[in-house]
Amino acid sequence: MRTGALVALLAGLAGQGAAAETWKLEARAVPFDDSSAAVPIDYVALDRAAKPWRLCVLYPHLKDAYWLSVNYGMVEEARRLGVAFDVFEAGGYPNLARQIEQLQGCAGAEFDAVILGAVSYDGLTPAVQEIARRKPVIAAVNDIDDRGITAKASVPWAEMGAAAGRFIAGRHPPGSPPVTIAWFPGPKGAGWVGFVEAGFRAAIAESSGEIVLTLYGDTGLEEQVLLVEEALEALPQVDYLVGSGPMAEAAVSLLRARDGRDARIVSTYLSHAVYRGVTRDRILAAPTDFPVVQGRLAIEMAVRALEGSLEIRHAGPRIRVVTAGATGPEVVEGSLAPASFAPVFSLEVGRAAIP
Repeated sequence: MRTGALVALLAGLAGQGAAAETWKLEARAVPFDDSSAAVPIDYVALDRAAKPWRLCVLYPHLKDAYWLSVNYGMVEEARRLGVAFDVFEAGGYPNLARQIEQLQGCAGAEFDAVILGAVSYDGLTPAVQEIARRKPVIAAVNDIDDRGITAKASVPWAEMGAAAGRFIAGRHPPGSPPVTIAWFPGPKGAGWVGFVEAGFRAAIAESSGEIVLTLYGDTGLEEQVLLVEEALEALPQVDYLVGSGPMAEAAVSLLRARDGRDARIVSTYLSHAVYRGVTRDRILAAPTDFPVVQGRLAIEMAVRALEGSLEIRHAGPRIRVVTAGATGPEVVEGSLAPASFAPVFSLEVGRAAIP
């Protein structure tokens, strides 16, 4: 079972024959402050939930494989612990009003806690504070204003951007021949984009690279295809295309179809298509924040909050840059849902998932 492989590869078991699992994570020295020091921890997971809790889970969307992998991690951990959940997805980052409405729906008595993958950093704050008076709210993956938040399963997204930027800086240090970069941060206003952009720009400032074009847009593949086409038309000789997983996927296809284009591609996170691109030398690099692990951790934190055993309020996996020469089973297990996995919107305790 992939869950067992994931735990063995990323964390190891907490003792021969023991039921508990231990995960290698990084907590923040100051909870909810991504600029505070990373503290390596051996996170001992629960054996089983005390009750068959039901969780209300909100995603920005399920339009790309990244959130599918988060969903897979949640399914695996909910099954292991014996809890249920229902998923509601906003349909994209522009849909703040829809996610607020969905969050308000999580206030119902049928749900014991909320896991929130936010579409906005602070646009949900009043609704979060209202819900938090009644039940725990766990932030998952995307950064968010911490008012009302019980815990966070996340990594510093500024570091994700910085990791991509440092990869380019390593290839083009200050004083080397200049290179041009088309930069695709993602949807403007999304909770993670500003942090990714700040980290990337700071790292690129320590290189001979120059960002000559910035194009924001939703992370749906169709939108990213249009943006990459726009960039290639405006900058036929651009050296690098850097941005989200769907951007990198779109760029691989578009560059293959355009003879003579030798722009290099770097993604700011890992997805199935990006991993294939890396292993086939079509994408140079992508940091991974291990979304499967983050999905598992969010479920774990929600259950702990409900049962009064929440001690680590802010943690996530250690970011790793994936290149053609630095792949491995632990990357796949912790980052990517199985190819056969379909999104699960409702999971019942002791019953099959409802797709």
